[in-house]
Amino acid sequence: MTVERDSLEYDVVIVGAGPAGLTAGIKLRQLCEEHGKDLSVCILEKGSEVGAHILSGAVLQPTTLNELIPDWKDKGAPLNTPVTDDKFVLLTKKSAIRMPTPPQMNNHGNYIISLGNFCRWLGEQAEQIGVDIFPGYAASEVLYDGEKVMGVASGDMGIGRDGEPTEMYMPGAELHAKYTLFAEGCRGSLTKTLFERYSLRENVDPQTFGIGIKELWEVDESNHKQGTVWHSIGWPLDRNTYGGSFLYHLEDNQVAIGFVIGLDYQNPYLSPFEEFQRFKHHPKVKPTLEGGRRIAYGARALNEGGFQSIPKLTFPGGALIGDGAGFLNTPKIKGTHTAMKSAMTAAEATFEFLTSESSGEQSDYEDRLKKSWLWDELYRARNIRPSFQKGMWAGLMYSGIDTYLFRGRAPWTFHHHEDHKSLKKASECKQIEYSKPDGEISFDRNSSVFLSNTNHEENQPVHLTLKNDQVPIDINLKDYDAPEQRYCPAGVYEIIRDQDEEPRLVINAQNCVHCKTCDIKDITQNINWVVPEGGGGPNYPNM
Repeated sequence: MTVERDSLEYDVVIVGAGPAGLTAGIKLRQLCEEHGKDLSVCILEKGSEVGAHILSGAVLQPTTLNELIPDWKDKGAPLNTPVTDDKFVLLTKKSAIRMPTPPQMNNHGNYIISLGNFCRWLGEQAEQIGVDIFPGYAASEVLYDGEKVMGVASGDMGIGRDGEPTEMYMPGAELHAKYTLFAEGCRGSLTKTLFERYSLRENVDPQTFGIGIKELWEVDESNHKQGTVWHSIGWPLDRNTYGGSFLYHLEDNQVAIGFVIGLDYQNPYLSPFEEFQRFKHHPKVKPTLEGGRRIAYGARALNEGGFQSIPKLTFPGGALIGDGAGFLNTPKIKGTHTAMKSAMTAAEATFEFLTSESSGEQSDYEDRLKKSWLWDELYRARNIRPSFQKGMWAGLMYSGIDTYLFRGRAPWTFHHHEDHKSLKKASECKQIEYSKPDGEISFDRNSSVFLSNTNHEENQPVHLTLKNDQVPIDINLKDYDAPEQRYCPAGVYEIIRDQDEEPRLVINAQNCVHCKTCDIKDITQNINWVVPEGGGGPNYPNM
């Protein structure tokens, strides 16, 4: 069926209303006002509203915000909790050993925030300065004019699970642009296609990822220490699995607690969700939560590759910005300020490119970025994450040497591997026994997903697509005991045995919180995450 789609024309289209996308929109319009130009700018956001799909710890380093909106305090930016205390500990099963806080993790001058609320505020600033924002519209297709990107199309609405239009059918719209900025965040579905079409990942390291799982709690006032930032490494993970926790005390007796595990872990029986639930029972963690109430839950993958995994950033008609390109500073445990800086730099390059009537097809964004403080910051941090491939003790030892002796300028660079190739077969690994949740400190997946306010129109094509329907049984189950049942933090994947005992994979797509872990960790890369109908997925209130 061929359906004619409506089209809109803009000078710049931005995909994704996260910190990077919103920053780019704001900076472009600021430059228009400063130079007396008028570029039309729009942002497409797949969440039901700006901030609905945003999840992070989060501690914000305000460096880029100071550059973008110097009077942010007067404009009511939701940075209400300055960091007052920093703690970094090594956990054993029953104790916590206080360790020196690494310089990269020094949070003096930073703020504990809800990144979702911060994005909502940035969205208001963007609209006030003339940026059009379209929430609930998922960009599902890149549009091309020959080899040049000419915009994107939003997905059709009202397509049934059988692939046929329903009575609610509404075709998507085409947004044509002179330049398109992709700010999809980690493992963006369109960004993946750009990597392939333009060979953007040639001659760079594979990206390596982590999965971050987070809960927001309202705790007893006696257990709350506003402004405290607490990080841990060690238990409950073994010494060969990269990861750690965060616990941030916000305003209003709220505590953000979370756990991040590197997706290069080896044991297919490991469950990041269950490790997080187990962590909360540690004797140094549980007292903070006792008597409290869990009010939100979510999960999201994050790029951990840093400097050596940054792809080529520009291509004819567009560029990659934010965490879609991978600007997280892993040792610092921060990526918002770097994502925003990449977006500001791209906006400046795009503005000059479009207003100078350049005859080329690409801006000088990448060259500008290499001259910025962001490039130097990521370069200095480049060896910390890969040093942990040899285990926790080796990583800690090397990190100290790299930080204090070489100051990030060692005459070598360590490299990353592909996470999906790291799993060992189930026969080579020991099963991990996890305790049942108690319903007070630890919980099951279903009750957790309920708190994420996740909702998808059930009668729509499954957005977790399989390249080969037999692989989940013939390879994943047979050799690895179906690890997708454990690495998914939302219970999307289940192995069901019918009456004849033949196993089959059931995909509960309506549970998906859009973390992208399956797309990353699947052994044969058989799972391909594509966007569902716009507005579907989690609706995080203040994560």
